[in-house]
Amino acid sequence: MSNKKNPQLDTLKRRSVSLLTALSFLVLALTGVLAFVQPFSLGIIGLHSLMGFVFIALIILHITNNSRPLSSYLRSKTLWSTLAFTTLLTALFWWQPAPIKQILSLSGNLGPAMERFDMRQDQMVFHYSPSPDYKMRLDVKTGPAYDATPPPIVSIWLENQGGYHIKTLLAPADPNETPYWNFKHAGWEKAKAEAEKNPIDAVTSPTPNGSFDPADYILPTASKEDATPYSLFLEINQPGDNQASLVYSVEIDNTLPRTYQLLDQRGYPKREPDDENGKETWGLYYVDSTFTTALDLIDSALLTLQRRL
Repeated sequence: MSNKKNPQLDTLKRRSVSLLTALSFLVLALTGVLAFVQPFSLGIIGLHSLMGFVFIALIILHITNNSRPLSSYLRSKTLWSTLAFTTLLTALFWWQPAPIKQILSLSGNLGPAMERFDMRQDQMVFHYSPSPDYKMRLDVKTGPAYDATPPPIVSIWLENQGGYHIKTLLAPADPNETPYWNFKHAGWEKAKAEAEKNPIDAVTSPTPNGSFDPADYILPTASKEDATPYSLFLEINQPGDNQASLVYSVEIDNTLPRTYQLLDQRGYPKREPDDENGKETWGLYYVDSTFTTALDLIDSALLTLQRRL
């Protein structure tokens, strides 16, 4: 058997590996740029990561095919200078001093979504993490009437002490199925639009209880004594059961931190006569005998907070 190499086959292998390496690098470069300028996308990040492994394999093949010329680089005087430069860049990008953070602040990729909602047959779990120092988890244990096919409509939001909506954590698939959230959210949208039209009034008379920034409640920058309590609301409705939605809530007070809190049932929403200015109003009423299976959609709802104030 001959041990002679086929020059044409060897050349074809080298060209194939070189072209594949160049093309995979192009994909890495494009996905890297997209990951920087666009919001977080699992598809882009997944493509970038997996193509990185392919690129590593191709680099190994490239080194194998070009071992002789590449070995001369290891004896070059520029080896140590390039190694030092690479080490310096790696350290800067890892520790991220102020100038690097300013560059990263230009990115549209803020990482995975702060909110995540998982719905299963035995439970519903909502995660909210606006900061590494503040993590919220809502575990809803489902009741005997719960059925994930089709699933109930769920809304989760925050209100200040004045009963005004400050942030929607989970918007419903059909706003009409959770009318209390719909009413609160519509009022917030209207008030915010009016405040944006009159920024002077909003600036000259700021109050923590009237802020449009959820961070003023969730992540207070002032002392604990200045923190303002707020409430988390959950509204759930099973379409087609001919029963109104039910509302649950719990008050959260950063001045008296509690890790575990159970949500209480507040009642069902009902539209009331418009006020003297003709504005739409809704109230919460105690459940009555018309409620049957709706009462068994939720067995319990536990709020867990991990925070460092």
